[in-house]
Amino acid sequence: MDLLIKVAMLAVFFAVMIYIGLYCRRHTTDVSGFVLGGRSVGPWLTAFAYGTSYFSAVVFVGYAGQFGWKFGVAATWAGIGNALLGSLLAWAVLGRRTRIMTQHLDSATMPQFFANRFHSRGLKLAASAIIFLFLIPYTASLYNGLSRLFGMAFHIDYSICVIAMAVLTGVYVIAGGYMATAINDFIQGIIMLVGIVAVVAAVLQTQGGFLEALDGLARVSDPATSETPGIFASFFGPDPVGLLGVVLLTSLGTWGLPQMVQKFYAIQSEKAIDKGMIISTLFALVVSGGCYFLGGFGRLFSTPELVAQNGYDSIIPTMLEGLPTILIALVVILVLSASMSTLSSLVLTSSSTLTLDFIKPIFKKNMGEKQQIFLIRLLIVVFIAISVVLAIIQYRSSVTFIAQLMGVSWGALAGAFLAPFLYGLYWKRTTKAACAVSFAFSTVVMLANIFFGKAFPTLLQSPINAGAFCMLAGLVIVPAVSMLTRPPLQQHVEQVFACYEQKVVVTAKDSIGNPRETVKEEL
Repeated sequence: MDLLIKVAMLAVFFAVMIYIGLYCRRHTTDVSGFVLGGRSVGPWLTAFAYGTSYFSAVVFVGYAGQFGWKFGVAATWAGIGNALLGSLLAWAVLGRRTRIMTQHLDSATMPQFFANRFHSRGLKLAASAIIFLFLIPYTASLYNGLSRLFGMAFHIDYSICVIAMAVLTGVYVIAGGYMATAINDFIQGIIMLVGIVAVVAAVLQTQGGFLEALDGLARVSDPATSETPGIFASFFGPDPVGLLGVVLLTSLGTWGLPQMVQKFYAIQSEKAIDKGMIISTLFALVVSGGCYFLGGFGRLFSTPELVAQNGYDSIIPTMLEGLPTILIALVVILVLSASMSTLSSLVLTSSSTLTLDFIKPIFKKNMGEKQQIFLIRLLIVVFIAISVVLAIIQYRSSVTFIAQLMGVSWGALAGAFLAPFLYGLYWKRTTKAACAVSFAFSTVVMLANIFFGKAFPTLLQSPINAGAFCMLAGLVIVPAVSMLTRPPLQQHVEQVFACYEQKVVVTAKDSIGNPRETVKEEL
């Protein structure tokens, strides 16, 4: 009976996802419709698409488990940072300007933005290569956390979990493109909101409620981490500096991730951004804050010996094992929703970028709309297949640290793109040479961190801290190099930034019926 309930809930979930994909086929008649939903997506769908692409099994199982174990309830600061820095401030700083400039430059992808903003084909090709290289390991990391929960709930093989999730996601993305992804993200977001609240409440109840659980956590000691009594129930935990690195990478990182920024390209209007910003922030506060808060109590359910044996990724599944059947089914669908929404966003970004920014300009410049859409769909299949193979190889090789895979990907992508994109939106003096240096610096540092991490300073041996360092370094590198290199062509820059100005005619009239004045207002 328990298995029947779980299977029935999954079947309904899968059926809805596929139906929406098929329903949204009418939005995929051209490239803009397939990749950006025709730039007509409303604030609710955009906000939920942003939030569900932000949080996946990587956060729920990997990050919440690892950082909850390391920092205790202080890990909740990562969730608060995600809401305030990764959502609220990202929408406020990037949202409006991104939509206006990308529409003005007719850019559907981040590499296209760099090409048109800086008049550089080289930047477009470099950005495409970085996205292709570093989104694949991120995609592969999504499956691992999901497999842990499927294994706990259904006791089925990891490979079957991975393939089923990949096929289902591929079906609705290939059929309905961005619009299907956005609508499914909204439904999946609702599941995530309800699920995380129910799960946190249920898990704490197994320990006698919040206060009892907090008291129990205060009694936990781990001399290998800290000698301070009650450190895991404290405000900043045993390692505030390490916690700050996590907050920065997981919050500011979204500012430079192509699959996140692309949500601002597709929103229907600048006015919708204000509403979307509030919705997205509240979503992140509940989902991300709830995940890290839950992970903070992991030491009440696992021991250092078990974690050493099974890895950090086992902590959250261990916490959930004793829950009622209906809640376990809800958790599985919650994490499935989070992972599929992120996976769909990643493969759509990867395939559209490779088609529009690499294959088309180099091999077939006169490629028609239907050919482009066909190639994007074909590459979605290829990207999903590669990520599935990598995920299975990773699992068979016992390399199961989700946070490390995601940290490398986020660090490289956000470190390379955050500063060039931000300065490109706001500062006319930004040069293509500065962007190229930022691209190269973060790519080299994160690749070196993978292969020669032990040679790094102790603080930067972690991919998380190395990624945060790359992002902050880029904010210094781009203005410094821009001031030392030849300024961009004035005429091109003025054409680019003309999108931020428009003439507004005052409707008031004088005594003979003529408008009183015309004013120029900066948007």
